[in-house]
Amino acid sequence: MAGAASRHDFVIVVPVADRPRHLADCLASLAGLLQHHPYAGAVQVLAVDDSLAADNQARHRAIAAEFSAAGLPVHYLDQAAQGDLVAALPASLRGRLAGPLGDGGRRGHKGASVTRNIAYLWLNRLPDTGRPQLFWFVDSDQEFRVNLARGEDEELAYAVDYLGELDRLFSTTGTQVLTGKVVGDPPVSPAVMAGNFVADVTAFLTDLAGLDGDAECRFHGRPARQADDAAYHDMADLFGFRAAAEAWRYPCPLRGRHDHAACLADFAARLGHFFDGEHPTRRSHYRPDAGPAGLKPARTVYTGNYVFSRAGLAWFIPFADLRLRMAGPTLGRIMRAELGDAFASANLPMLHRRTVADSGRAECRPGVVHGGQAVDLSGEFERQYFGDVMLFSMETLCAAGYPGAEPTAVAIAATVAATEAAMRGRYRERQASIAAQVEDLAALFEAPERWWHGTPGLAAARAGVGEFIANLRANFGTGAPAWHRIEDAGVRQAQLDAIAAAIGRYGADRAAWQAALAAGAA
Repeated sequence: MAGAASRHDFVIVVPVADRPRHLADCLASLAGLLQHHPYAGAVQVLAVDDSLAADNQARHRAIAAEFSAAGLPVHYLDQAAQGDLVAALPASLRGRLAGPLGDGGRRGHKGASVTRNIAYLWLNRLPDTGRPQLFWFVDSDQEFRVNLARGEDEELAYAVDYLGELDRLFSTTGTQVLTGKVVGDPPVSPAVMAGNFVADVTAFLTDLAGLDGDAECRFHGRPARQADDAAYHDMADLFGFRAAAEAWRYPCPLRGRHDHAACLADFAARLGHFFDGEHPTRRSHYRPDAGPAGLKPARTVYTGNYVFSRAGLAWFIPFADLRLRMAGPTLGRIMRAELGDAFASANLPMLHRRTVADSGRAECRPGVVHGGQAVDLSGEFERQYFGDVMLFSMETLCAAGYPGAEPTAVAIAATVAATEAAMRGRYRERQASIAAQVEDLAALFEAPERWWHGTPGLAAARAGVGEFIANLRANFGTGAPAWHRIEDAGVRQAQLDAIAAAIGRYGADRAAWQAALAAGAA
């Protein structure tokens, strides 16, 4: 579709929080996309800053100015301007919009969902240009290209004409909201993929233990396995997927002649990346053989890759002030109930990169705290746990007719409580399984007869595996801080009350939101 007439203009929205390198890479990839697939319509970017650090805010502003000067229009929306958007709403509405907009937008780390909703207010004020517009929300740690599996290797390519395909789909169908996915690093939290990763690490070390450290590496010779939605998640069955029962083979990325000791050293250096969201053994690739970007019904909004027409501004991210994970899937369940086929997905994934190359860590990942070699996932774990409670409470309620049929507050609270009780049982069962897996892994690795203990040059590798095991124990063992909070009856009840109250006021939130859009329209 390169060079073809277009119907839509695009505004690409990038919420960003303390991630200047990711933001620069994201925008550079957009510039690359436009070189490989020129688009006839107008394309502009809105970078919405949710940073805490003043120097990162300055760097984000400078990056936006740099790309604008180079010909890619990037509008930088700082926190003062975000606060002004909220303050411009009628006073009678502001108090009613605490759910979608939090406490007003003038601070950093208010959360991605609140930041996205504030961006909706900016989009709503755009003047009518006489051409329809599409609004595309992406995450700052994503790129406008894909990874292709080339045997054991991976090629990064501008293989998808995103803008042309999106223009076509919104021009020829009744779609109001479209979601893509991601390839590369998984979209799910490390809080819910430790079990299968420990299984893969154990399988790798078991294989290594039967080989000679100085023998030529045998972890080559066949294409890397293709990960899908079920491959990452320890509880994939909750989402209707059938998880693979067996461990996955580690695909050694080293090229040239090398031995097993070198393979282990490289693997050990990658293990810590897991806590920032990578999955070294299960990586997804773009599959062009999945067909053109035809539509199919959707049930989950991938909030790092979703597109909507102006009518889609009505679909703000609900329950944003709770700052829980699973906001996109929760919104998706509501959309599916009300929009039907107008809410769709397409084979238009983006490349997802959780970490930056030189450190192996995310620039910013709320809920993940690094302290030396120790990692604390408790914030992310708690947000994931109660996000799952919110999501599956919503599934139950939507199956009963919500939001069209509004249940009583008592019924909502009962649904949330029952969902949490079932979820706690599932999480506890998984935690016990992971704890046992970790001890098996430790026994395997620490056995004194293993060749890696006597091999010169592997001190850093041994330390890396030891740190990985220690962090698994700290975050998934019986003494994990996240479990202390979840098992605290007061903390748990406060979270459940907040979820139930948010679900109960959703109808009022929607009414206030519609009034806000009407009041703020250009």
